[in-house]
Amino acid sequence: MTRLDAPATQRNREPILAILRRWFSAAADSALTPPISVLEIASGTGQHAVHFAQALPGLRWQPSDPDPSHLASIEAWRSAAPAANVAAPIRLDVRDVAWPIDRVDAVFNANMIHIAPWSAAEGLFAGAGRVLAGGGLLFLYGPFHVGGRPTAESNAAFDADLQRRNPEWGLRDRERVVALAASHALRLIEINEMPANNQLLVFQK
Repeated sequence: MTRLDAPATQRNREPILAILRRWFSAAADSALTPPISVLEIASGTGQHAVHFAQALPGLRWQPSDPDPSHLASIEAWRSAAPAANVAAPIRLDVRDVAWPIDRVDAVFNANMIHIAPWSAAEGLFAGAGRVLAGGGLLFLYGPFHVGGRPTAESNAAFDADLQRRNPEWGLRDRERVVALAASHALRLIEINEMPANNQLLVFQK
């Protein structure tokens, strides 16, 4: 199996991990019972899954993706860097009405909603609203527009490039994302400024 490599994952994993570690401090204990269940949406290469799970052994990390090549890469990374708390990847398309998982404590998604049609964002929040337990958390990482404007020139250039590649892609207005989340009983409780003009938003059900 081929392990795909996403350089951005190597750059952003430690800042993201710092936020996850703060929220899931108990997950540093490998003996945590029951483990905290985290569903990762659009796991891509699988690098985030193994890194976060190894650092926080009290989590049970469930990677997912709709792309067969990504599912193979996730399994390859999982095999190369064994962590007992990383589950086998599952095929999941956020736009499906039913997801192949019933209940989780948290949902994590990085760098998806701007490289997908808006329907993917709609599916993400609708599905998270269904599977998250009360008080559950949704972590959403990526670049956003704020007040209808890019937060940096690099984000404006990135947005223009995405829209050239596909008119349905592009950076999303944070306010629109927050409103969408609220429509599925998910309330924004934290905004984290991250490197390279990204943000990590935390929502709670």
